[in-house]
Amino acid sequence: MKKLVVIVVAIAAVVGAVFYTGWFSREPAAQAANGQAADAVEGRRGGGAGGARGGFGGGRGGRGGPTGPMAVEVATAARGSVAQQLVVVGNLTGDTTVSVVPRAAGRLEAINVRLGDPVRLGQRIAKIEDYELQEQVKQQEAALEVSRATIRQREADLQLAATNAERSRNLFARQLLPKQTLDDTEARYQAAEAQLDLARAQNTQSTARLDELRINLANTTIVSPVNGFVARRAADPGAFVGQNAPIVDVVDIGRVRLVANIVEKDLRQIQTGHQTRVEVDAFPGEVFSGRIARLAPVLDPATRTAPIEIEIPNPGFRLKPGMYARVTVTTDERKDALVVPSNAVVDYTGRRGVFVASGDNTVTFRPVRVGIEESKQIEILDGVAEGEGVVTTGAAGLRDGDRVVLAGGSPGRRGSPDGEGAAPERRSNAGTAAPQAPGGEGVASDRQFGTATGGEGGGRRGLGGGRRGQPPVGTTP
Repeated sequence: MKKLVVIVVAIAAVVGAVFYTGWFSREPAAQAANGQAADAVEGRRGGGAGGARGGFGGGRGGRGGPTGPMAVEVATAARGSVAQQLVVVGNLTGDTTVSVVPRAAGRLEAINVRLGDPVRLGQRIAKIEDYELQEQVKQQEAALEVSRATIRQREADLQLAATNAERSRNLFARQLLPKQTLDDTEARYQAAEAQLDLARAQNTQSTARLDELRINLANTTIVSPVNGFVARRAADPGAFVGQNAPIVDVVDIGRVRLVANIVEKDLRQIQTGHQTRVEVDAFPGEVFSGRIARLAPVLDPATRTAPIEIEIPNPGFRLKPGMYARVTVTTDERKDALVVPSNAVVDYTGRRGVFVASGDNTVTFRPVRVGIEESKQIEILDGVAEGEGVVTTGAAGLRDGDRVVLAGGSPGRRGSPDGEGAAPERRSNAGTAAPQAPGGEGVASDRQFGTATGGEGGGRRGLGGGRRGQPPVGTTP
């Protein structure tokens, strides 16, 4: 009994589903048929002088005719200034950067500057303990005095020896003095001369030693070798320093430099003395002036580049070493050149040229010969006359002979010059494509595309366009 009840319930469910599906599917089918008929009528009305061929989508419309004009922007070729520029980048450095190293080893007694302090040439920066050197200088000064006294003594001895020698010569000439005595007197005179020379040499040696000690004593005072600012301080008072340990770094930023490497093909465009424009990220929108000061005479064989040095005056010390800078060098400039926007020049069929706009809303490709190229405009040497309109925005997607419409304007109508056969555009309430009828292909799409734009009445897509020669379902040919 239970099995029979289950079978009856299942059969009832199947019958109900079939009845529900068949009943509710009638309404969409009827709506589709009504939509097709309405689209066909609208297409017949929109055909105008083009007749039923455009309304039913026959001829060109039924075959999905040509696309509509492309919206573009047009600019006029005009005279203007154009410049060829070379941009190099790099980090700024100070005009002079010096690591201040003491000339004498010892313990730091004092450091008189801190990070960022301005210093002048010869200004005292630090002091090394000099007590021992001062004592050595005193000892050497005393030794120098001894050597000077010795010289005076040797001079007196030489004078006495000279007098004795002269007396002996007179006595020997009168034969009152033996030859041996004369020889002894002459020998003592020569010895006195030698002693004086030795005393003088010792005095010179003592003087040199004293000068050396005085220099070492002066070296305990560390001074700045250049004008600039303290860029780094590496030691504090009390530290032991030597000749290989920098105490501070001093950088002169009254003028900054930028060293950049120029590739071989750009090297011929620049010369020493060229003026440059310098921009840094720290001061956006501000331009500093500089010049190419030096140019390397040889290229690096590994990189095929040559370094150049650009000097930039920095009177206000605003530019700092280490800043990232972009330097623009103007290598060529023309004041009265024929120029067009950069996006107007495109590559088409392997040639470089522009699309020139005609009066009938079509474009013609014209090869050109270009000169100086900037980021926003390009110089035209041949191919375009002054005052001609060239396509800018949208030029990359055009072909020779395409119809165009200015952005925000109206396209030219096809067919007769009067634009006969053009029907106003309409949009269905639904705004979506109607379903296809069983007997046709490409049945009516959105009515916005149902306008007849051709002189022969062919719509862009056609309304209810079926197979060629076959009207859409629900219409009368």
